[in-house]
Amino acid sequence: MKYLVAGLGNIGPDYAETRHNIGFMVLDKLASKLESGFESARYGDKAVVSHKNRTFILIKPSTYMNRSGKAVQYWLNKEKLTPERLLVVVDDVSLPTGLLRMRAKGGDGGHNGLASIIDILGHNNFARLRFGIGNEYPKGFQSQYVLGKWEKEELEVVKPQVEKACEMILSFGTIGVDRTMNLFN
Repeated sequence: MKYLVAGLGNIGPDYAETRHNIGFMVLDKLASKLESGFESARYGDKAVVSHKNRTFILIKPSTYMNRSGKAVQYWLNKEKLTPERLLVVVDDVSLPTGLLRMRAKGGDGGHNGLASIIDILGHNNFARLRFGIGNEYPKGFQSQYVLGKWEKEELEVVKPQVEKACEMILSFGTIGVDRTMNLFN
């Protein structure tokens, strides 16, 4: 069994360690835990990891957040996978910092990366792991907030949840989205 896991973020040193790049952070941790590394590939960086006879293709799109759908569609087609085998890891300002929620499908919730994927795939029938980044910003400053670096206090909450997000990804591939939601949500 093979799965595609897309961690959303923006490429380049200006975006490293920002709230919007939590998808990249989670996949970096998962690859490290399973003793793999990322290599440059088409439309992003790619790592392949194995767990319990499952193969997880991890991608960090290089298309920037607003065009994530192009990379996701390419890798689904290349790996001959259906959307049921796709999990997207994404930041979410509507959830408190560190709160994790997996969903089997849904709207974009105002997230440009999810909107791009939904637009390119033509549907919203794919799983997503939403990682709460909080919304402690004044009205009109959402962009600055999500593109801002994590505060030290936030990282104390976020780092253990990155570990938990890795567990949820592996669970998605081994017991499925519904059972994973029941177990972790």
